[in-house]
Amino acid sequence: MNTGLLKVYLAAEKFSRVAIAACALVCGALAIFGVTIPLDAQIVGALIALAIGIPHGAIDHLITLPSRPRTRFAAFIIGYVAIALLSGLVIAHWNLVGFQVVLVMSSLHFGFGDASYENEWQEWAGQKKFTVLTVCAYALPSGFLPVVLPLTDHRALSALHRIHPGLNQWAGSENHLLRVLVVLLSVCGLIVLVFSKAYRLAVDLVLIALLSLIAPPLLCFAFYFGCWHAIRHTARLVPKLDSARHAAIAGDIAAAYRGAVLPGLYAVAGTLVAAATLMICDSHQFGSGLLWSTLVIVWALTVPHMLTTARFDRNALNI
Repeated sequence: MNTGLLKVYLAAEKFSRVAIAACALVCGALAIFGVTIPLDAQIVGALIALAIGIPHGAIDHLITLPSRPRTRFAAFIIGYVAIALLSGLVIAHWNLVGFQVVLVMSSLHFGFGDASYENEWQEWAGQKKFTVLTVCAYALPSGFLPVVLPLTDHRALSALHRIHPGLNQWAGSENHLLRVLVVLLSVCGLIVLVFSKAYRLAVDLVLIALLSLIAPPLLCFAFYFGCWHAIRHTARLVPKLDSARHAAIAGDIAAAYRGAVLPGLYAVAGTLVAAATLMICDSHQFGSGLLWSTLVIVWALTVPHMLTTARFDRNALNI
């Protein structure tokens, strides 16, 4: 057992659970009293969530090639940027297909990334890792719930149209079918988790389901991405970065998180500047607003980010 690193993971778990539960509770209470959260406020929340979440994927080069020759490091950066640029062009020019591919890819990344966090939690606690069946029973529904349910909600139409007019019919006539499939997947997953006595994962799955069902689509995305996925992924970065790991072992949890977040802060400013530049210079593709251009950049970076983290996920999941 590594007490310092376990505390880092426990802090991430507590923060993410409280944030998600609070969002679901507040949104549920507002819905009961007939209060609607303005779309502009939801868009601001989504932008803030993106800003919070960007640093966790901005230091892939540090954890993938911590001490490699410069030539290999340069090759990694060039390849990473090339994949991101190609992905961005595809998403920008083929909005609908690009959006659909990103949704599937992001769902798998979210789910199996979160399952990797849970397995690493087990490792630092000195406990046995979860089986492949338990991992899949959690990863698949936990990844698709916060993506599919909000985007097939009737409230998503106006939000998607505001982000980009070409996205509001992304599911075609299969909205209801997709919702039913994801709900069935979640119920089956929850049953497996309970029978496997993976109660911690079952609690997390229920919280994600409540958020996905209750919160308005953009707020659901904002809280899940910024307060759940990014926070837990940041905890996973701590053991891989020397300064952050040393702070965690010394019991300074705040310093451990700073050590994992600060190296990636440059990406927040860079992304927002690039998004604003795209919106101004190419009004035809990005004129619908700052959120769309920011999303295109973040989604484009998600492709190499997912490929980079897949190796760490496989190691954590033993698959």
